[in-house]
Amino acid sequence: MFDKALSRFWDILFAVLFLIVFSWVYLLTIVIIRIVSPGPAIYKAKRVGQHGRLFTCYKFRSMRVDSGKVKLTTLQNDDRIFPFGRFIRKMKIDEMPQVVNILKGDMSIVGPRPEDEANAEFYYQGEYRHILDVKPGLTSLASLYDYTHGERYEDPELYEKEFVPQKLKLEMYYVDHKSFLYDNWLILRTAWTIIMVACGKDDFEVPKELGER
Repeated sequence: MFDKALSRFWDILFAVLFLIVFSWVYLLTIVIIRIVSPGPAIYKAKRVGQHGRLFTCYKFRSMRVDSGKVKLTTLQNDDRIFPFGRFIRKMKIDEMPQVVNILKGDMSIVGPRPEDEANAEFYYQGEYRHILDVKPGLTSLASLYDYTHGERYEDPELYEKEFVPQKLKLEMYYVDHKSFLYDNWLILRTAWTIIMVACGKDDFEVPKELGER
């Protein structure tokens, strides 16, 4: 109970401070999106949260408004993404509006990434239904692995066959090892990974946790 209360307090504090420090990034991103791509700056999607509850997840829009049917994931050279959208996805700026979801209690800073309602049945089967036992997060071990390795895929069928099982395994690893200290380690790991990507690094190691579960 104490760990849960501490995590919630840290979620709120983090979200408020993040909004204050990066308010200029939010404003600049909104303005640029409205200039370079007709349509709203914020994309709203129904996502599956804790215990299977649906919630509205917020992102900066990185795709054209007529981008079509939801896919299992967004891979390399996806022609739905406009150029500035590609940049904000690479820097993870597109996920920044989800601090509002954290303040609302839909999400935590760290937790399994919330899956789109259209793909939920594919992800949350068998033992993987336990992924829904915890709140989804802004970052996770699996999403970092997807960021450094999964987005290199160009074939969606190959991604589904080879990579998705590894992502699910990492999400389950987090569910089994969740703690306040581990969450903060993943926050630091996320920040460092984004900085390294911004500096041009692209040869990341496979997470050691992948072989531990």
